[in-house]
Amino acid sequence: MLYSLFRYLEDFNFPGHRLMDYITFRAGISFALALLLGLTLGNVIIRKLQKMQIGEVVRNLGLEGQMQKKGTPTMGGVIIIMAILVPCLLLGNLGNIYMILMLVATVWMGAIGFLDDYRKLKYHNKDGLKGKYKITGQVGLGLLVGITMWLSPAIVMRENTEVMNETTHEVEVVMGSNDIKSPQTTIPFVKNNNFNYEWLTSWVDNPDAANTLGWLVFVFVVILVVTAVSNGANLTDGLDGLCAGTSAVIGLALAIMGYLGGNIIYSGYLNIMYIPGSEELVVYAGAFIGALVGFLWYNAYPAQVFMGDTGSLTLGGILAVFAILIRKELLIPLLCLTFFLEDLSVLMQVVYFKVTKRRYGEGRRIFKMTPLHHHFQKEAEPGAAVLWPYPKHAIPEPKIVIRFWIVGILLAALTFVTLKIR
Repeated sequence: MLYSLFRYLEDFNFPGHRLMDYITFRAGISFALALLLGLTLGNVIIRKLQKMQIGEVVRNLGLEGQMQKKGTPTMGGVIIIMAILVPCLLLGNLGNIYMILMLVATVWMGAIGFLDDYRKLKYHNKDGLKGKYKITGQVGLGLLVGITMWLSPAIVMRENTEVMNETTHEVEVVMGSNDIKSPQTTIPFVKNNNFNYEWLTSWVDNPDAANTLGWLVFVFVVILVVTAVSNGANLTDGLDGLCAGTSAVIGLALAIMGYLGGNIIYSGYLNIMYIPGSEELVVYAGAFIGALVGFLWYNAYPAQVFMGDTGSLTLGGILAVFAILIRKELLIPLLCLTFFLEDLSVLMQVVYFKVTKRRYGEGRRIFKMTPLHHHFQKEAEPGAAVLWPYPKHAIPEPKIVIRFWIVGILLAALTFVTLKIR
């Protein structure tokens, strides 16, 4: 809204009207506004949730300090969503396809998470929305994003290539002069860091059919990434400040990638693909990070509010869609490794338990408890059939959270490093 207003004021040469043309200015204001909204709305919404007696349903899992969390207000993800949407609606270019898709993803995943939390509170259990409905919602968002990127003429890219300068005999990066429609993405450890999904369908003789199949593979990958990251974030939300802090680190890394990829000068200098129009995502990223920092004011240990699935499912969906829009979805396994380890720990635990029960008549476990963060929180039981019982003693919750944040920072740094290893 303000962005459109300032563009209108350009015709009248209004003082300061050009400020809105600078992505860094709007991103900075977006961050500050989201942070302030998170702080102010947080206090109001927490009191409202307490008055409505919307408290967390807690099962006794034998973890230290766990039962003290019973009754803590949940559905705090509403704070994050509102703190993101308001700055974006005020400062974002609402005619930009990338901003539109991010806003849709925020509301879409927020609605799924809200329904899940609502059912948990209504029926006073931890079941919530059935898994098949969550998956359907995640797949639906993946389809929407993937097909829009396929069919929208506004989503294009310019390919970066390396050529030998015949005069200086040095390798130079040349950025394509024309915008092209291509299912390309970024991948580490290769010369130009570009991977085209059409390469997987090059065996098809018809070029048009190969292109269509390449885009279909891309859409499938989009669905997979959205579902995996969303569920991973959901599982990570188990300790005070864990999911919010980890997501903020990942969001900052993606914001830097988005800014570099949306600037033709930096794209050419760093030898990465240029994506026209994607620079608008930096404004969204500013609001996203600011909202999480504001939420952490209340969610840090000991938490005054939990984000619930309203927040965790939304955060995962946002990070997945953001990475896909800037063509960095194949970097997600490293950047979001903490989310995937949480996913993998649950899967491994269930499979190992079933296999050992079938073989030995008694189920055994790999971890003391899953998701993974609870493994470090739980005291080892003498004689328990656990494959990996270390550490023997429980680690305090705040220390686990901070260590996960540190690991997240390390993974973000390694993600950038991989782009330079060719």
